[in-house]
Amino acid sequence: MRGLRPLWLALAIWGAVHPMYWFVTYLSQNDWSFGALIDAWYVNASTTGLTWDLTIAAVTLTLWVLAEVAMRRNWTGLLAIPATFCIGVSCGLPLYLYLRAKPVG
Repeated sequence: MRGLRPLWLALAIWGAVHPMYWFVTYLSQNDWSFGALIDAWYVNASTTGLTWDLTIAAVTLTLWVLAEVAMRRNWTGLLAIPATFCIGVSCGLPLYLYLRAKPVG
């Protein structure tokens, strides 16, 4: 599992940078209106479905992180929760896998 650790970190960085580029692009074109961004998430059935898909994935990841942190006492794993809700699952999941793959001891 340790051999995958650099891959998890690379995916976490990509999962932070790539979506944020599109969010910042959209916000800059819409006067930095977060309300407009949220409205865009529900503009049609396709985006609404994707929004709910990612929301359910984020809640599931959060529950998994909390359960594992309680069991393993790997407190740094909690960093994946704000990464998930402030950036997205594309950052939070690989970040958690990176932090979870840290050598023990």
